Amino acid sequence: MLAIKSLVKKVFDFYVKASIHVSLAVFALVQMTFHFCQLPFDWAVSLIAFSGTLFAYNSIKFEDFIRRNLCKLSFKLKSIIALSGVALMLGGISFLYLNTKAKILIIVLFFLALLYAIPVSKMYPNLRNWSGIKVYIVCLCWVCTTLVIPLLNANYAIDDDILLKCIQRFVLVFILIGIFEIVDLQYDEKYLKTIPQQLGVLPTKIVLSIGVGVFFVLEFFKMGIQTIQLWNSLVVSLITLFFIWLASNKRNYYYTHFWVESIPIIWWLLVVMEH
Repeated sequence: MLAIKSLVKKVFDFYVKASIHVSLAVFALVQMTFHFCQLPFDWAVSLIAFSGTLFAYNSIKFEDFIRRNLCKLSFKLKSIIALSGVALMLGGISFLYLNTKAKILIIVLFFLALLYAIPVSKMYPNLRNWSGIKVYIVCLCWVCTTLVIPLLNANYAIDDDILLKCIQRFVLVFILIGIFEIVDLQYDEKYLKTIPQQLGVLPTKIVLSIGVGVFFVLEFFKMGIQTIQLWNSLVVSLITLFFIWLASNKRNYYYTHFWVESIPIIWWLLVVMEH
C-alpha cells in the first residue's frame, strides 16, 4: 500500500513539475475558444498550444539549472527534458498544418519566450527580470495562444466581441498570476516589483477580487450569451475568489501549480458537462 502511495505521489509530482498540468490548462482555454466561437475542434491548434506550453514552461523553469549542472542531472529532470523534446517535435509537426497568419504569430511568441527566458547580455537581462513587466507578458502570451491563434487559423473575423473575450481572458490570467505572486512573495526578488510587493498582500487581494468582478460582468456583454454560460462564469468566479482569499506565503507549491492552475480546466469541464 505504501509503495502504491509513493508511486502515485511521484507520478503526480512529475505531472505538475513537468508542466503537464499548466499545458492542460492552456489546452482547456483553447477548447473554450472553439466552444464560444462555435468552431470545430482543431487538432493542430490544440496540439501546438499544449506542446508549445509544455516546452516553453520547462525551458523557462529549468534552462539555467540544466546549463549549470549538465553532468549531474537527476532521472526526473532527464525525463522532463525528454518529454520537452517530444513536445517540441509534436509542436513542430502541428505548426506545419497552420495557416500563415497563425504561423507568424506563433513565431513572434516563440521569440518572445526566448527573450523571456534567455538574457541577451549583462546589460539587458531577460524579460522575466524586467521589473513590473512579467505579468503582462505572460497574460499577453496566454491570450494569443488560447484565443487569437485559434481564431486566426480558422480565419475568424476579429470583431468587438472577440476583443471583449480577449480582455476577459487577459483579466483571468492576470488574476491567476496575482495569486501566484502572493504565494511566492517571500521568494521573489525585490527588483521584480510584483503586484504584492508594490501594493501589499491585502490590497492585492482586493485588486484581484475586483478583477474577478470585471471577469464576470464582461460575460453580460458577449454576443449570444446564454444563462448556462453566466452560471458557469459565476462558479468559476466564486472558486477564483476562494483561492484569492486563502492565498498566503504559507501555502505549498501545489496550491498554485495544481489547484490555481486547475481553474481554466474547471471552466472547461463545466462547459463539457452542458452537453
